[in-house]
Amino acid sequence: MPAVTVENPLTLPRVTAPTDAVARPVLAVTTAPSGFEGEGFPVRRAFAGINYRHLDPFIMMDQMGEVEYAPGEPKGTPWHPHRGFETVTYIIDGIFDHQDSQGGGGTITNGDTQWMTAGSGLLHIEAPPEHLVMSGGLFHGLQLWVNLPAKDKMMAPRYQDIRGGNVQLLTTPDGGALLRIIAGELDGHAGPGVTHTPITMVHATLAPGAELTLPWREDFNGLAYVLAGRGSVGADRRPVHTGQTAVFGAGSSLTVRADEKQDSNTPDMEVVLLGGQPIREPMAHYGPFVMNTREELQQAFEDFQKGRLGTIPAVHGMTEGGL
Repeated sequence: MPAVTVENPLTLPRVTAPTDAVARPVLAVTTAPSGFEGEGFPVRRAFAGINYRHLDPFIMMDQMGEVEYAPGEPKGTPWHPHRGFETVTYIIDGIFDHQDSQGGGGTITNGDTQWMTAGSGLLHIEAPPEHLVMSGGLFHGLQLWVNLPAKDKMMAPRYQDIRGGNVQLLTTPDGGALLRIIAGELDGHAGPGVTHTPITMVHATLAPGAELTLPWREDFNGLAYVLAGRGSVGADRRPVHTGQTAVFGAGSSLTVRADEKQDSNTPDMEVVLLGGQPIREPMAHYGPFVMNTREELQQAFEDFQKGRLGTIPAVHGMTEGGL
């Protein structure tokens, strides 16, 4: 880690917050519990314990891995449905194949992102390719769920494949941090991801001792999740480390610093910065469906059970609508 980098960050456009920016305070720092997803790959639940009013429009985020698989060990998820939101899968190391019931899909690897708008619903599967299952290897990534407003929940499904080489790269004035804008905008620089709900998603790498102070839209919330390493957040230098999420309050800039000394297996501090415009609508979330009301959830389950979200391709030898 990371997959997308440059030899000399000082060749990149530079960004910093204006001197009159209002620093966002740190409201809380939470630690992600560990668990297993799908067929048994390890995850950290980044947003566990955070009140939804601080997350909206984000719903959940899992850090998948970082894990070094032995031959035969790599795992994915079985076929499953989604409706009412978007999944953002960002692969830092490794390879993931995706397929859906509408014939879509593809392979993402080493800095690629797949942005799937489930909308009215589909079935899909995510798994490492067969050759990776045979050989084993490193796997590390993120999956973020972004809510859709009520007016877009039943839109036609779609996806975007965002290749790592297409992300917008920026740095800080001293070149101490490398920023990858996957979606949204930062100081006039836009990432390639097209979103229905206005958000910003940035993967930042901070060299030991580096400080990052960024302008942040005042109408967005602010979150920082530490993928690796240790440092501090906010003006009061609240300590954070791998697997922790910082929740920022109101303001127009946010600050992250990397400690001078990092862990032996982590040369730099790796952080995902997220901001979004809250939807502020009722949310009914259960399993793979995110709707506005309990009745809509019940309808989603009924539609899934009756095969209305699509059928699993016959090549997989499974019955219509089944898992």
